[in-house]
Amino acid sequence: MSQVVIQTENEVTKKNRPLKKLLSKFGPLIGLVLLSSVLTLLSDKFLTVNNIMNIARQSTINALLAIGMLLPILTAGIDLSVGSVLAISVMFMGIVSVNLGMSPIVGILVCLLMGAGFGWLNGILLTKLRLPHPFISTLGTMNIARGIALIVTAAAPIAGFPYMIQFLGREFVGPIPVSFLLVIVVYVIFHIFLTRTQTGRYIYAIGGNPEAARLSGINVDRVLIIVYTISGLMAGLAGLVMVGRVNSAFPLAGLSYELDAIAAVIIGGASFLGGVGTVWGTLIGALIIAVLRNGLNLLNVSADFQMTVIGAVIIAAVYVDVLRQRKSKKS
Repeated sequence: MSQVVIQTENEVTKKNRPLKKLLSKFGPLIGLVLLSSVLTLLSDKFLTVNNIMNIARQSTINALLAIGMLLPILTAGIDLSVGSVLAISVMFMGIVSVNLGMSPIVGILVCLLMGAGFGWLNGILLTKLRLPHPFISTLGTMNIARGIALIVTAAAPIAGFPYMIQFLGREFVGPIPVSFLLVIVVYVIFHIFLTRTQTGRYIYAIGGNPEAARLSGINVDRVLIIVYTISGLMAGLAGLVMVGRVNSAFPLAGLSYELDAIAAVIIGGASFLGGVGTVWGTLIGALIIAVLRNGLNLLNVSADFQMTVIGAVIIAAVYVDVLRQRKSKKS
């Protein structure tokens, strides 16, 4: 009798495997479609071309931060500094291109290099000082970057950027924002990087088991430095897009943006335990947050309540990840 019960349970498990795989692979996309469907029913303004393009434009900064954040999370790490790195990158770009009147190209390079430089510093602090967790090193650089951004500008904003710097954030190709086209290009590059290159495979390997990766000959420190440098670079690029949208840089820019970036990665199916996550899942996660905020605005929901809803969504996404990990251990 017990053998029959066991066989029946095994048959049910086998039948459910395709469904589980489908939900695991396309869960975030299904969630985005269901959320969009509900908001379409609740508001006749949601499913319009103007609003969809508005959502695409609003999602770009978080999408760029999130794709950078994906790499540390894949290695079972985190980067809390991206919001502050965005701020210091745009402030130095403003000093160079507006206050000093230098070429916009120089300003753009300063913005991107400042972001990459702070990311490299995060990697060095983690690997060379042997700090116990990237939470510590990136928390420190988060405060350092924000403090420097406030000091060098005396907490004053900088406005009046050249058109070349504003281009990515303000222009459109037809109805499509250039910034969203940039996001698509960046995500394609990251997809190729993570799935087709040796370093990309090393990132997943380190997240799965860092000690095994080290014993197999992978230079873990080098890969981690690359990971955090890229995360900082994406913060600089997100800052460039932000300046284009508002034609202004201010030292409190990017405040708490790291939380939305982390949320997008986790909602997109990545795991805090490392080794699990995809580029396109992260993009869907960023779009879910943008759609959720846009829909709540259309429904005249207060900003305070929006924070509560998004917080609940993050907790639900993490809980789903915990359940997934438990099931994978049992199997």
